[in-house]
Amino acid sequence: MDFGVTGKSGGYYLAEQYRKNAAGKSGGVSFAELAAAKPAGQSDVSGISFKDMWQARFPGAYYHTADAYKIPQGAWQRYDFPHEKFFSDELDESIIDWKPTGVEPKLTDASVQSRIDSTLGKKAIVVPPALEEKMKNDTDLAQQIMAKVESFIMNDQATLPPGRIYSCVVVLDENGEIAHAAGSSGGGNISGPTEEELRQFEAEQAAKKKRREEYARLNEESALKRKLMEQETDARYYQTSITKKAVSIVAYEAAGILK
Repeated sequence: MDFGVTGKSGGYYLAEQYRKNAAGKSGGVSFAELAAAKPAGQSDVSGISFKDMWQARFPGAYYHTADAYKIPQGAWQRYDFPHEKFFSDELDESIIDWKPTGVEPKLTDASVQSRIDSTLGKKAIVVPPALEEKMKNDTDLAQQIMAKVESFIMNDQATLPPGRIYSCVVVLDENGEIAHAAGSSGGGNISGPTEEELRQFEAEQAAKKKRREEYARLNEESALKRKLMEQETDARYYQTSITKKAVSIVAYEAAGILK
């Protein structure tokens, strides 16, 4: 979700009308470069942690472990949701249970813009403890997820015009999928949008919201299917065990053991 963009002087601008412009990669070491690196005295980097991969690629970026994927999508998409709290050294996990207390403010609201301004140039990622544990024991999985996250961020940033200061927070679920994401940008010598561009922006936002809702629905269906498959497997195992036990009893009786 793009939770807003601001101008160099604090004015409000929309960058979505520039989606065809590409911006080059900046800062840090790409995942491909990191994977190819061979530090002195170390034959490879296969043992590097996901946190180290993240902060090597995006120096100064924040890393948190929490089940933030549980935040409802409806809350995450609101302009008064405190995304800025992810851009700090310590994460207050009460944010997972955040609930709105009033009418959602507009993107142009001064309080919204002020919070967005405070995040410019920053990046953060939130990893569930269960996923972090998996990646500690599976370097290949960590590398795959890092490549996915890097690709997502670079593709998102490439939609902005040159000179914009980009920020984002990415939240992963326990399977390493991107459950939530929010990006913003500011700065640059960009004029404000025309009425036509505003209408186009609103249409694009509506389409993006529909895609996000569909993605969330598919994730829920996938999770339900996995649960049903696990239950079916357990039921088959139980039935097999009962059948084997019954066969054993019959065999014992036939042999005169249980008479």
